[in-house]
Amino acid sequence: MKYRICSALSALFLILPAMAGSSDNVLGASVTFQSPNGVTERCIRITPMPGATYSDKDLETEQEYCSIDLYAETVALCPKTWSTSPGMIVYDISTGPYQGDRAGFERSACSEGKGAEDPAKDELAKFKPTMNAKGTSGTFSPSPLLYYHFSRFLEADIGVPPAVWRSMDRQAHLSEVARAGVAISGHSHSSGMNYAGWQKLVEADNNPQTYAPTEDLFTSDLSAVYGVLLKSPGSRYNSEVNGTRKSGWGKGQNNDFQETAPFLALRSGLPLTEAVKAGVSTALKDPQIKKDMGDNVAQEQIVYWMADIANIALLDFIFSQQDRVGNIDYTPYWVWVEDDKIRDRKAATHGEEAEAPPLGAIRIKRTHLNDNDAGARVEYANFAKSTEMLEKIRHFPAKTYSKLMELNDDFGSQGVLYGFVRDSFGLDAHQLDQIVKNTALAAEILSDTCSRQELVFDLEPVEFFKTKDVKPVVLDCKGY
Repeated sequence: MKYRICSALSALFLILPAMAGSSDNVLGASVTFQSPNGVTERCIRITPMPGATYSDKDLETEQEYCSIDLYAETVALCPKTWSTSPGMIVYDISTGPYQGDRAGFERSACSEGKGAEDPAKDELAKFKPTMNAKGTSGTFSPSPLLYYHFSRFLEADIGVPPAVWRSMDRQAHLSEVARAGVAISGHSHSSGMNYAGWQKLVEADNNPQTYAPTEDLFTSDLSAVYGVLLKSPGSRYNSEVNGTRKSGWGKGQNNDFQETAPFLALRSGLPLTEAVKAGVSTALKDPQIKKDMGDNVAQEQIVYWMADIANIALLDFIFSQQDRVGNIDYTPYWVWVEDDKIRDRKAATHGEEAEAPPLGAIRIKRTHLNDNDAGARVEYANFAKSTEMLEKIRHFPAKTYSKLMELNDDFGSQGVLYGFVRDSFGLDAHQLDQIVKNTALAAEILSDTCSRQELVFDLEPVEFFKTKDVKPVVLDCKGY
């Protein structure tokens, strides 16, 4: 069940804004915890975005995250020592070989990296702080929060995970996580940025003034480091969606991304079904894409991917995301029509199915946009903009287009939505201004394509799955 939330929660948390940089000036329902050192920690469920649609599961997940006591006997903390950015994994050890032995888990299991989840009951969440020091991978903690709430406003169904704001006693972070991060990381050829991130966190936890801007990483009283709590389900796409990446990081791989079957179909001025066929035919000329996607990809799958990529390009454009390509995930589902309704259930990611799929079901990979932490800083490179992704799109979801126009109109008049973004995420004036300007430019680009009668509002994957065709939605270029 989904429902619309248009008013602020009754329990609110607000601190006066900092002079520069992002800050702990966030607005929402607050839960407090006390660290063993006597530091007050906060978990804040950002106030719902006016006009956004949140699922029951979204709100339940937010509540679950803000119920986690980082120092409970049933909880253990490990440094995330894989991939490029440092973070902290929060594990449930209420059962298993380390039940009641937090110190033992952190001493022995954490060194196994991703393997630490095996002796744990569950992974509860991942904590990601900002980290933009020299030699590290760019991460900015407000970015996942922005993606979560904006995706719900724009009704962009691309699996953006719920996220909440969380602070943690910096001395506890240093002693339990950061020092272990330095000790465990850096032992593979590809882990240099992760190791550098942990080194900087140790230095900053010891002395916050060594990190600039200090307010990007620490609360105003310098007692705690802050970031986001979230989980990142799914498996990584290969070149069928992430592109071949053969042209290297930056503009090169972002241009490669636009040579995938779904993006080529998005770029086609042909009717939807013909655009799908043309996109697949062209993409299959690349041997890597042919190997990863296969010859018999379902048209329904391509239409789902087209809608996903249209929404990804829009969100990444608005937030100046610099690290999208290669970081798009999926979860497989069996999808079928029953009683004129779309039904689905999770499919096996690898190996045989536990039970046979329903008659007529098609295996569809549903996209998860998990890695959203390299957006919203003015300093980041906006590759969706510089490679003109939006200018090339010829098919678009009608509901997302209308919501974009609504958002841009509100920003232009500094209305309710503008006030929400200004007050809710701890952004500085330059970061807010960039989001407003990028939204205006995105609306201008797509409305210009619409005015030339080159933009068709036919990206309705559910309707296509049911009928194998879509009658385009009729909108004027203002979104009505």
